[in-house]
Amino acid sequence: MAMLSATMRGRPDLSRARGGMTLKLQEFIPFLQAAVIIIATAVIFWPVLHGDWLWDDAVDIIHNAITKSAYGLWSIWFKPGTQPDYYPLKASVQWAQWHLWGDDTFGYHVTNIVLHLAASLLVWRLFHKLGLRLAWLGGLLYAIHPAQVESVAWIAELKNTLSMPLFLLSMCFYLDYDGSGSRRDYLLALGFFLLAMLSKTTLVMFPVVILLYAWWKRGRFGWNDLKASTPFFLVSLTLGWVTLRCGVWYTQLHHLPYPTPEIGILSRLALAGSSLTFYFWKAVWPAHLLPIYSQWKIDPPSLPELLPLPVLVGLLFWFWQHRAGWGRHVLLGFGYFLIMLAPFVSTRIVGYMDFTWVMDHFLYVPLVGLIGLAVAGLGALDNRAAPGLRFAGWAVVATILVLLAGESRAYAEKFASPENLWSYCVTHNPESWMARFNLGAVLVLEGRVDEAIVQFQQALEINPNYAKAYSNLGNALEQKGRVDEAIVQFQKALAIIDPNAAEIHYNLGIALVRKGRVDEAIVQFQNALAMNPNIEQAHFHLGNVLAQKGRIDEAITQYQKALEINPNYVEAHNDLGSALFLKGQTAQAIIQFQEALRLKPDDSDAQSNLAKAQSMVQQAPGSK
Repeated sequence: MAMLSATMRGRPDLSRARGGMTLKLQEFIPFLQAAVIIIATAVIFWPVLHGDWLWDDAVDIIHNAITKSAYGLWSIWFKPGTQPDYYPLKASVQWAQWHLWGDDTFGYHVTNIVLHLAASLLVWRLFHKLGLRLAWLGGLLYAIHPAQVESVAWIAELKNTLSMPLFLLSMCFYLDYDGSGSRRDYLLALGFFLLAMLSKTTLVMFPVVILLYAWWKRGRFGWNDLKASTPFFLVSLTLGWVTLRCGVWYTQLHHLPYPTPEIGILSRLALAGSSLTFYFWKAVWPAHLLPIYSQWKIDPPSLPELLPLPVLVGLLFWFWQHRAGWGRHVLLGFGYFLIMLAPFVSTRIVGYMDFTWVMDHFLYVPLVGLIGLAVAGLGALDNRAAPGLRFAGWAVVATILVLLAGESRAYAEKFASPENLWSYCVTHNPESWMARFNLGAVLVLEGRVDEAIVQFQQALEINPNYAKAYSNLGNALEQKGRVDEAIVQFQKALAIIDPNAAEIHYNLGIALVRKGRVDEAIVQFQNALAMNPNIEQAHFHLGNVLAQKGRIDEAITQYQKALEINPNYVEAHNDLGSALFLKGQTAQAIIQFQEALRLKPDDSDAQSNLAKAQSMVQQAPGSK
């Protein structure tokens, strides 16, 4: 027995070993869950990694002089009004991206995808802090939901993907503060909220969410909750006001009146209610997504179109009546959804509503509330279901997740190129004049000018008041040699108040030059520069026509202004050199020709002009 006892003592304790293995496996599960979210995100957005610039991406970055300037950060932070919105942190990241990657879109797309992944993992963390047993599922749903594709695949929506992780960090730290009273957690929550607001100010409603959370947790919010939320309100109100003022200053600085639909108060209420219904439905059933949706009729509104808001009030009252039980949780999740969506469904009519009432990327932040409700509901059902039903239920959930990921992947593929995106949109929303206009612009760049003309004409049939479509149609006609028709289109464009009037004056000037109507062209270039003195091409072409008229001194001034804006303008260096040569300033002319050749060594005009100028110097009396 003693020997047996000794032998037993020498054997390993299998139960303890199994327990240790189980513990290690449980510790490893979060890494597996995180890996699933990472892999799913990568698979969905892989098609857009090398995707091209879309819509206003180029305007936001490539054609943004502040983004490209070495000193742009100063203007971004301390010169409000130089950008259409005051999102200085987002603009600073874009500034850094440009100086790292230039016009290679790969780095921009990687940034958006990584930030979206960070947001998805933080959604998981937030739900865990709220006590949701299936918190990880919430993070996965957030990562793969098809409505997220627009925000992640569209480079300009960095304001969404950058602000969301910062916002979620703020929420997580605020929950920690609310539980522990830690001053550190409070300051971190406030700091991250400030950074989020500096990325996108539509997060302005977060202080209201703080009070909603306090009510959900304690059944009321008291003086301490109001006091804790006050600095958040101050940040929201201050940066919200600054952003609104920046929009006004930018509009005034660039003479950019933007037409918006004029509708009555009942129509605005109908629009708010129908927009809420639309966003809720797209969150629940994210099929047939589009970058531009049809504008449904709201003016004058019918009785059914006025119903959504009263129905919403009735639903909220029903939830309130059940606040002692399930209603309290529904009011937190659904209330968050409504509060964070409020800036996009208010009765105020804004610029994008000229061509659509709703856009998917507005769901990027509010969607968290509905996902939280779905996860909480699944957790409650899972607790109550019999084992057999539980297995069938999870099979259904897994199928839905696969379908959502597949839908997202298919939609992401549309964002891989602008032609894919706008052809897809025109196919599914043929009445979208903006989609047709965008498709026409892409076709011009691809050299398919005849097809582009058709798209511009169809856009104008739908919306005959879109000046830029007349202008682009004029450019396309001019490329085909139909200059007289192009001039007519530019004149039609100028008959409409439009933020792009300076560009249209410039385009008309170019067409008039081609017709030999130089005096009229001079007037158009001058009009363009009076509206926007930073169009280097207008200075350059104005210099050319002034030189044709023999006004060499004035031409030299215009070439110099073009080069002040763009020192790498090869043609301006060459033509400035020619003008200086005509004035007898041969040495200065040689400098300009040499600079043109430094920038473009194979420029035959500059080579010929330089040789002629150098020959003149050699033939001059006293030269050796």
